[in-house]
Amino acid sequence: MTAPTTDRRPAGGTGGEPLLQVRDLSVVFQRRGDEPFTAVDKVSFDVRPGQTVGLVGESGCGKSVTSMAIMGLLPKRGNRITGEVLYDGTDLLSLSDRERRDRRGRDLAMIFQDPLSSLNPVIPIGIQVTEVIERHQGKKRKQAMPEARELLDKVGIPDPNRRLKEYPHQLSGGMRQRALIAMALACKPRLLIADEPTTALDVTIQAQILTLLQDLVRESDTALIMITHDLGVVAGLVDEVNVLYAGRIVERAGRHDMFADPRHPYTGGLLGSIPRLDADRHEPLNPVPGSVADNLPWTHACAFQPRCSQPIDRCVEAAPALEPIEQGVEGPHLLRCFNPLPPDSGDAPARNPQEA
Repeated sequence: MTAPTTDRRPAGGTGGEPLLQVRDLSVVFQRRGDEPFTAVDKVSFDVRPGQTVGLVGESGCGKSVTSMAIMGLLPKRGNRITGEVLYDGTDLLSLSDRERRDRRGRDLAMIFQDPLSSLNPVIPIGIQVTEVIERHQGKKRKQAMPEARELLDKVGIPDPNRRLKEYPHQLSGGMRQRALIAMALACKPRLLIADEPTTALDVTIQAQILTLLQDLVRESDTALIMITHDLGVVAGLVDEVNVLYAGRIVERAGRHDMFADPRHPYTGGLLGSIPRLDADRHEPLNPVPGSVADNLPWTHACAFQPRCSQPIDRCVEAAPALEPIEQGVEGPHLLRCFNPLPPDSGDAPARNPQEA
């Protein structure tokens, strides 16, 4: 697989050296009596301070497993992790469990996709937020509580004094998600991973959460990895888009280049399945046929071939490499495909959900 170009200045961010460098990251799950399953297959990408990088694909494409491997949250047994995850020059995969715990919450943090199951249902919100501050800053709870109040206010939770005493079930879905964001930001981490942070939220709250993340990146120069299955969600947020399928990146480009000129049939299918406000009300959506389980092994073929709209014989004879096909406005446009969509074949860029 072709590694990301490290000497270019990406859209967004401050340029310079990447804060996070993921190199040939692979995760293989193995259960006794079953064949090994490769969930992440030699994934490589960079994230710079102030840059938002998107990992996009359907459920089962390896996005969340990639993030869990970066955070060191996968179980010790039943999996094999290889490659490098360099955070500020340190390989996170080589650290001990204690060293990883010291970094999680302080240097890098994660916002999970289901706030109700991620929050402890029998502990008040205030204590859950202060725990992070107590653990990494050595403060007592009485000292940490004013900071927790400020964090809830910063993420837009009304009446933070009252919410600190409430339990997760007493908060709405949007407020629970904001509480998770407050916990993630408690120690001002330099790297933030947001795993489907707008799942199950209505459009209005979704737009507010995306705006909040966008403001945080801009104000604090935080590096953000945005994980989602919806290209429309990242339309106005990310600087670089990585489209994953069956554990591998199949297309990488800057946001505007990707939406204006998608080249992989899978990317084109994802864009074609997004509802458009300017489309005729009777115009049907064009979802990608089949499911993510309908794939071929990357070892000898293109995994997307069974669902592809324009397969050729070579697709079942060899695995395509991720290679640059052109120099876009925002940097190299990389593609893993033997028979890509023609240039400028995509529709107009998907509408930003905040404008919908």
